[in-house]
Amino acid sequence: MTSVYDFSATTIDGKPRKLADYKGKVLLVVNTASKCGFTPQYKGLEALYKKYKDKGLVVLGFPSNQFGAQEPGPESEIAEFCEMNFGVTFPLFSKVDVNGDAAHPLFKYLTSTKKGLLGSEAIKWNFTKFLVGKDGNVVERYAPTTKPEDLEKDIERALS
Repeated sequence: MTSVYDFSATTIDGKPRKLADYKGKVLLVVNTASKCGFTPQYKGLEALYKKYKDKGLVVLGFPSNQFGAQEPGPESEIAEFCEMNFGVTFPLFSKVDVNGDAAHPLFKYLTSTKKGLLGSEAIKWNFTKFLVGKDGNVVERYAPTTKPEDLEKDIERALS
């Protein structure tokens, strides 16, 4: 059976990273963008990460330029923006497509495992979030409008 741990991705600084490195952790996988109305959610995501990282939560940010070209810059610019504006310390990855034929295999897996509104697999916008349990299986999918702080109860349940 496939799980999140079967995938790899490239970190924002260009290094390959196996998601199996996060085995036993609860993951919050988010497609992000720097020029989006939801961009301030970086602050809430970082707050969740800081609050729960010692208990086993890891937030994984995957920038995507697929929605309104809201992530046009190179990885170095994205990393600097996130650090300077929101103090992001959680892992960020290289830009990916989250929909379509060129979608990153991780996002193909996530969207087929947990469908969105009305059974849709496609991600509708930036800051769609997927909560992954310690076993590597997708627990829940959240809309971009769901604020990071609204995920605390589900995160605590997944960590227990």
